[in-house]
Amino acid sequence: MADDCLREAVFRAECGSVDADLGGGDIKQRVARAGRGRSGGYRTVIAFRSGQRSVFLYGFAKSERDNIDDKELADLKKLAKLVLGNTDDQLATALREEELKELPGAHQSRDHDR
Repeated sequence: MADDCLREAVFRAECGSVDADLGGGDIKQRVARAGRGRSGGYRTVIAFRSGQRSVFLYGFAKSERDNIDDKELADLKKLAKLVLGNTDDQLATALREEELKELPGAHQSRDHDR
């Protein structure tokens, strides 16, 4: 998945366009595949708190599987609660220790809105 497509998925969510609210802070967003658009592309699960934090938790090609099962969703909700509840210092540590990876240019759109 291209970085620009991932950023666009978060931008759409920030504008109120969410493909599916999965509950527990998780949303599902479609992400375009090169040359195919969103409908033939990927599905992502994002821990999302508007205006504060977006963390991509999981992604899959629609052509490889239909959806996530109930156990996976429960696990993703637990993970969303964890990452959305982390302090900025905890996130900085996770980034430094490479437990998380920051999307290049992620601060630009966030800083622009402040």
